Parts: sequence; C-alpha cells; structure tokens
Amino acid sequence: MAVDPPPAVREELAEWARSVAVAARAVGSSRGALRLLGGESLHLTLCFLGSRPVGEIEALSGALTAAGEHTCELSLGAPLWLPPRRPQALAAEIHDHGGELEHVQQALSVELAGVSSWQPERRRFRPHITVARLRRGGRGRRSRAERSAREGLEQSLPATPRLSFTPQAVVLYRSWLSSEGASYEALASSELATAGR
Repeated sequence: MAVDPPPAVREELAEWARSVAVAARAVGSSRGALRLLGGESLHLTLCFLGSRPVGEIEALSGALTAAGEHTCELSLGAPLWLPPRRPQALAAEIHDHGGELEHVQQALSVELAGVSSWQPERRRFRPHITVARLRRGGRGRRSRAERSAREGLEQSLPATPRLSFTPQAVVLYRSWLSSEGASYEALASSELATAGR
C-alpha cells in the first residue's frame, strides 16, 4: 500500500538521486555503488505486505477504503540512509506536517490486519521515498573501503529538493522482482480528498 508523488516530484527526486550517484563515484568505491530507481517506481510505502496469497488481493483492495478522505500535505525532508546502522537504501524523508498521513497509515494497518493474516510492523512508521539501493561488494561484512566510501558520501550528500505535494490516492501495488530490481503493478486504488472537495 503506497501513495505516489506527482510525476514532476518523482522526476526531481530521480534527478537528485543521479547527483548523489555522481558524488558517490567521486568519493570512491565501486563496491558500494548505488543502483538508482527509475522515477516511475518512486512511491511512499504506507504498509509493506510482503508475500501474500493471490486469493487475498480482493480483500486487500477493499481495505483501501480505510484511507478515508484525508488531505495529506507532504514535503521532502533530509536524505536518509536506511536502515541507519547497516544502510541498504538511500531515501528522502517525508514530512507529514498535519499528521494525516500517519492517520491514513494506521487506519490501513488496522483494516489490513482485519481482512488478512498480515501483521503490522512493530517499528514506528517513518515516511520516506527510497531513491536508490546500495550494491554490496560481495557476501559477508562490508569492507573498510565500502564503509569509508559511504561515510565520505554521507558528508557530501547534496540537499534534497524543496518540494511539497498532496497525494491523490492510496494504491495497492504488486511487486515483480528481477535481477534489475523491482517493478510495480497497480492493482487497485482509492482517491484521497483534496482541499475544497
């Protein structure tokens, strides 16, 4: 379950990620290289469902109505390495100034747990949009060179673009995994209200 930024925001975020990749190459290691995500695949996950039985799709689609009619004015925040201790992805944090996105996320979590065997994550909801994944230089522990390159990159990350947006809908996505990364298929959506509606 996710919300999508508008196409212009996606493209600016993808451009920002490209500038980070250039900085990463300047700092160092090819072993810690970033695999950029295409602008069309950028989204803000509300509830990660993992592998679910195909038979649950209809019930999961019906849960979208729990999003209700909430306006969510969102803005991009600082760059984030996730998870913080052993980063695997670069993201931009999302500020939910009115708290509506968190309300939508909690309502969806309750509804999804009620219509399926899915259980909400225990960790706190941290809205973000992932823009790149970190490629590992092999199995096992990260090399000292990889750690040094990432630490150097953390110090030189360009600021994220100053952008705000209001998502138009909550979408149920199916992920298709391949060696090139994931692609996403929208299965169902439910519109969110916008101001004045």
